[in-house]
Amino acid sequence: MTKGIMEGYTDIGAQTPQAMEISKKSRELISQMIGDESLEDRIKQRCVIATGDPSVAEIIRFQGHPDRAGLEALQESSPIFVDINMVRAGVLKKGHKSPIEVILGAGDEMARKLGVTRTSAGVMALQERLHGSIVVIGNAPSALLTLCQLIESGKAIPRMVIGVPVGFVNAAESKELLREMDVPSISTVGTRGGTPIAVAAINEIINAYARSQS
Repeated sequence: MTKGIMEGYTDIGAQTPQAMEISKKSRELISQMIGDESLEDRIKQRCVIATGDPSVAEIIRFQGHPDRAGLEALQESSPIFVDINMVRAGVLKKGHKSPIEVILGAGDEMARKLGVTRTSAGVMALQERLHGSIVVIGNAPSALLTLCQLIESGKAIPRMVIGVPVGFVNAAESKELLREMDVPSISTVGTRGGTPIAVAAINEIINAYARSQS
C-alpha cells in the first residue's frame, strides 16, 4: 500500500472494523494500479472499487480542479443536487452539512408543458438554486445537456459538476459538452458511467473533506 493511503487511512462510510479492513484492502490493491498522489487518484480508486473494473480509471476526466472546488463547496455547506433518488440514496449523509436534493420531480409541470424529460425540466426549475452548488448527474444525459446550456448562458454556474450519465443516447455527447464548459467537472469518456461512478466520486470528496475536519 502506498504511503498516502497507509497514513491515517479512514473511510467514513465503513461502519465496522470488518468494513474498514475490507476498504483498506481494496485501497491497497487499487492504489498499486492507479497511484495515490492526489485526491484525483483517490477518486479514481473509489470509482474502480465501486465498479470492480480497473479500466474505469482510464475514462475519468478532471477539468478545472473539481476536487478543490468540491472541498470548498462542502466547507460552505453548499447544496448537493443529484439527478435521481438512486444517487441520493448512495451519497454519504455524514461528514458534511450540505443538504442533498433530487432534481427529478422538481419540474414535472414544466416537463408536461414542454414535452421534455423530467430531469431536464428539474434542472430548468432549479436553475436559480444551482449557482454555487455541487451537481451530480449519473444517469440522465438530458439533464446534463440542459445544465450545460444554462452554464453556457450564465444562468446557472455550479461550483462543481460530476457528470457521468450512462447510455447510448446523448450520454457521450453530453459529457463532451461538459468538458467544454468553464466549470470544474468530473466526467467519463464515452457511453459508460452511471450511479456507482457518480456516487463514488462525490463520496470520495466528502470523505476527504471529513478527514480534513477531524
